[in-house]
Amino acid sequence: MSNYPLLSLAIWVPILAGVIVLMTGGDRNAPLARVLALIGAIAGFLVTIPLWTGFDVSHSGMQFVELHNWIPRFNINYHLGVDGISMLFVLLNAFITIIVVAAGWEVIKTKVAQYMAAFLIMSGLMNGIFTALDGILFYVFFEASLIPLYLIIGVWGGPNRVYAAIKFFLYTLLGSLLFLVAQMYLFFKAGGSFSILDWHQLPLDLTPQIWVFLAFMVAFAVKVPMWPVHTWLPDAHVEAPTGGSIVLAAIALKLGAYGFLRFSLPIAPDASHELAGLLIALSLIAVVYIGFVALIQTDMKKLVAYSSIAHMGFVTLGFFMFSPLAIEGALVQMISHGFVSGAMFFCIGVMYDRVHSRQIADYGGVVNTMPKFAALFMLFTMANAGLPATSGFVGEFMIILAAVKFNFWVAFLAATSLILAASYSLWMYKRVIFGDVANDHVKELTDIGGREFIILAVLALCTLWMGLYPQPFTEVMHTSVNDLLRHVAVSKIQ
Repeated sequence: MSNYPLLSLAIWVPILAGVIVLMTGGDRNAPLARVLALIGAIAGFLVTIPLWTGFDVSHSGMQFVELHNWIPRFNINYHLGVDGISMLFVLLNAFITIIVVAAGWEVIKTKVAQYMAAFLIMSGLMNGIFTALDGILFYVFFEASLIPLYLIIGVWGGPNRVYAAIKFFLYTLLGSLLFLVAQMYLFFKAGGSFSILDWHQLPLDLTPQIWVFLAFMVAFAVKVPMWPVHTWLPDAHVEAPTGGSIVLAAIALKLGAYGFLRFSLPIAPDASHELAGLLIALSLIAVVYIGFVALIQTDMKKLVAYSSIAHMGFVTLGFFMFSPLAIEGALVQMISHGFVSGAMFFCIGVMYDRVHSRQIADYGGVVNTMPKFAALFMLFTMANAGLPATSGFVGEFMIILAAVKFNFWVAFLAATSLILAASYSLWMYKRVIFGDVANDHVKELTDIGGREFIILAVLALCTLWMGLYPQPFTEVMHTSVNDLLRHVAVSKIQ
C-alpha cells in the first residue's frame, strides 16, 4: 500500500473535488453542489484510511514518503511523509471536512458551491501542512490555507465579518513572515537544502538556535493561539459561520501546535530547553487567566472560543515539559479538542439557526422543547469540562500527571483548569438548557432532525471512544514521540 501516493491523494482529492463543486455554477445548481461536496469530502476521508491501517507503529521515521523535484534550481522538492505525530491529524482533518459539509447542508442558502468548495480546498491544503517535509512546500500550504478560511469568515460570517476576517488574516500573516526569514537562514546553514529532516540535524550554536526558536514561536503562537496573541480568535469565532468555527477550532488551531513539534523542538532543542520556562508561563496564563475570562462571557460562541484557548494552553504546556507522557497527552488533547470543540460549535449553531441569537440570556428551558438535543449537548459540555470517560479527560489527565513529576506548582495551576472548565461549561449549560421555558422563541423550538442527530451522534461516539479506549491513538504516536524526545535531549552545541 505504501507504493501508492496516499498522501498526494489526501491533499489533491479534496482540492479537485472543490474545483468540481465550483464548476457547478450559481445557486440554481445548489443541490448538485451539496451532493458533489459530500461525495468529495467522503472520498477525501476514504483515501486517508489506508494511512491508519497501513501505519507501522513500531517505526519512528517518516512513512508513505513521496519525493519529487519541484523547483530544482533552488533545491525545492515535493516531499511528503507522515509519522506517528502527524498521521492522526490528516485523518482528523478529513473527518471534520465531512462534518462541516453536512453542517452547512441546509443552513447555507447563497453561494452554496463557493462555500462548500472553500472547505474542500482548505481540507486539502491543511493535509499538505501536516505531510510536507520541505520547508517551502510547508510554507506554501501554511499560507494558502489562510485564503479559504478568510473567505469563509468574510463572506458567510456575521455583521462584523470583514473586521474579524482581516484581523485573523493580518495576525497570522505577520507571524508567518518571521517564519519565512528563519527558513531562509536554515536553508543557507544546511548548504542549500529546504528539507525539514536535514534541518533537524543542523549543529547550531545556542544563540542562533534562540533566534530561530523565537521566529518560529511568533508564527506558531499566533496560530495556537497563545496568550497574548490570542485576541483574533474570539472575533473570528463569533463572526464565522458554524462550519467555519468548527474547522477553525478542530483543525486550524492545531497547525501552530504541530509546528512546535515539527520545527521548534527538533531544530532548536537547546533553545527549547532554555526558553521552556517562558513557554510554560505563557501556557499557564492561558489555562488560568483565559479560564476566568471565559467565565464572564455572555455570548456562547465567545465562551467556547476562550475555552479553546485555555485547552490549547494545556497542549503547549505538555510540549515543554519534555516528557513522553506530557507530549502524548498534548497530542491526545489536540485530537479530543477537534471532536469536542467541533461538537460544541455545532450545538451552538443548531440553536442559532432557530433563534438567531448566541446570547445566553436569550435562552432558558431548552430541554423542554429539544430533549434529544439537550442530552447530546450535555455530553459535549461534560467533555469540555474534562469529565472522566470522555475524550476531554484523557489528555488533560496525562498532562497533569506529567506536571506533578515536573513541578508541583505547575501541576497545581494546570489542575485549576478542571475547576474553571467545569464552572464556565456547566454554568452556561444550566442557564441555556435547564429551568422553565424562558420566552416564546424557546417555546417554539423544534428538536434536532435526522441530519443534525447523525452529526452529533457520530461526534458523541468519537468522544466516548477516545475517552474509554484511547490506546489506538496513543499507540500510533508513542514511538515517534520517544524518538523526538531522544533527539531533543541531545545538545547540538559543538
